Amino acid sequence: MIKTVIFDVGGVLIRTEDRTPRRKLEQRLGLQPGESEVLVFNEKVGNAAQLGKITSAELWGWVQQKLGLDDAGVAQFQQEFFGGDRLNTSLMAYIRSLRPAYQTAIISNAGDNLNRVITEIYPIADAFDLVVGSAYEGVMKPDAEIFKRTLTRLGRRAEETVFVDDFAHNVDAARALGMHAVHYTPATDVPAVFAQLGVVPPG
Repeated sequence: MIKTVIFDVGGVLIRTEDRTPRRKLEQRLGLQPGESEVLVFNEKVGNAAQLGKITSAELWGWVQQKLGLDDAGVAQFQQEFFGGDRLNTSLMAYIRSLRPAYQTAIISNAGDNLNRVITEIYPIADAFDLVVGSAYEGVMKPDAEIFKRTLTRLGRRAEETVFVDDFAHNVDAARALGMHAVHYTPATDVPAVFAQLGVVPPG
């Protein structure tokens, strides 16, 4: 029986639904399509930030230097880069409806600003019993260790949990440990998928 539901943040709870601001940013700075995302997320520096080896502030300092921006310029970069992000309000409402019958948790590959993002920018932290961020742990999905630590802190066996993520390799890693896992896409009906697993809101 599933007793705990665990969600990724970026691409699931908070999604880039409108890429127009990001594309306009790239055009303005003479970057190739998608290059801004590579700079922020996929360069060695971005991975270092997600592993907690450098701070989020240091990551943005590197982006600023790489693109030759002044302080106002890097602030504008951040505003435009995240300008199309939206909270998945329907999914959050569903998650809240599961409590307190089910434990809820987050596992996110993110920088050391994750807690600020989910408390100040998108106030959703109160809907979760546990938040596990890669920068705080020094380990990233799909490494099995981050899942094992989460299970230990929740006091759950793998088969008592279901994990939702938008990257297939992270889903595969969770399944390899015996967790139920859902590969999320914008078309995924999470309540319906969960219902098939026996997860239903109380009442």
